[in-house]
Amino acid sequence: MERFITDERTGLKYELVGDYYLIAGEDEPEEDQPIGVWGQRHLRYLKEHRRVRYANLLTSGELNAYLADIDRQAEALFLRLVKQMADAEGITEKLKASDQMEWVRRMNSCRDRVSEIVYHQVIYA
Repeated sequence: MERFITDERTGLKYELVGDYYLIAGEDEPEEDQPIGVWGQRHLRYLKEHRRVRYANLLTSGELNAYLADIDRQAEALFLRLVKQMADAEGITEKLKASDQMEWVRRMNSCRDRVSEIVYHQVIYA
């Protein structure tokens, strides 16, 4: 059996999938983009609380690109806020050189607080 056939009456192109011919899309397959932690969290939120939005993105083939975009924006926001918070709290390279454990403790505290902020931004995006 041929992989692709065209119905001459309607002009539609069909693709063999398993034992059935399904209408072949004109678009290229969705490019797989890596999805990080923020995209995964938003995906979980969509599946649990916004099922229709999830289904629409999935069936339109835009889900991966949407999640990758959310992930890129959230990661940029996270890094920017950590830097701003560390500067505001006086966490400097000088502290890192003099007391490494204190620097790690304070940076982890900043990252945890910023993580909560970004988490809520990602969920309700």
